[in-house]
Amino acid sequence: MEEAFLGVTPPDVNKLVPPHILRPSYALRGEPSEWASTIPINGSEAIEGCRKAGQLAKKILQLGGSLVKPGITTNEIDRILHEAIITSNAYPSPLNYMGFPKSVCTSVSNVIAHGIPDDRCLEDGDIINVDITVYLNGYHGDTSATFLVGNVDEPGRELVERTKESLDAAIDICGPGVPLNRIGKTIQAIADKYKYSVSEQFSGHGIGKEFHCLPLIYHHDNDEEGLMEKGMIFTIEPMFCQGASMGVQWPDKWTVSTVDGGRSAQFEHTILITEDGAERLTG
Repeated sequence: MEEAFLGVTPPDVNKLVPPHILRPSYALRGEPSEWASTIPINGSEAIEGCRKAGQLAKKILQLGGSLVKPGITTNEIDRILHEAIITSNAYPSPLNYMGFPKSVCTSVSNVIAHGIPDDRCLEDGDIINVDITVYLNGYHGDTSATFLVGNVDEPGRELVERTKESLDAAIDICGPGVPLNRIGKTIQAIADKYKYSVSEQFSGHGIGKEFHCLPLIYHHDNDEEGLMEKGMIFTIEPMFCQGASMGVQWPDKWTVSTVDGGRSAQFEHTILITEDGAERLTG
């Protein structure tokens, strides 16, 4: 490919990832598999595979959080985390997914999602979401968190805290027989309480052998059909915005920032629906 699917030059995966590391199907061609029309119900083998991938993703995210400080570039964060992932014999799932050029997403301050690491230095007062997905032994694990860069003002700290609160509350209501739309209703109620808007441009998603699959998990108030079942694995990843939730896509065709410059925060876990609730596979 001379050009990426969506506006950036795709990476040379063979130069970046050792040949012994198992790659997802899209790693070389960029094009992901077509989505299946049904929601996977995972058995014990797949659950254990997702659990191991989730725990590695958690470890890499913790490392990412430890790197966040004024003066570091998001490229440097990406480089360090890329090395940590391949050293763990895993593949960084975002790399060449639809041509994405890096191994992690780094979304700074008013960027809602899909920020591409670059040479910009983080500044005191920024907030940054670091989004990690790893592909380990045939299964993906996906998690993210928003970190404070140096001295962040009170509204910024409050935004980060309340976004995390909404994720925790949404996970707490999950279990067999619960409508999938209760996730969005729960998150929306917290956003409304604290006068934030919720991005409707992005959703959570099923995950496992595929990076993305059904079900789609909406984080705003919605009436989508479907009930949670034991064995479902999906992400919940709410994004709160201080002002308008509408996003504007940058010329790179990946980065989406708020239309009014307001800051945005995101938190994400991969969860498994269990017999009596939900397990945080990345917790």
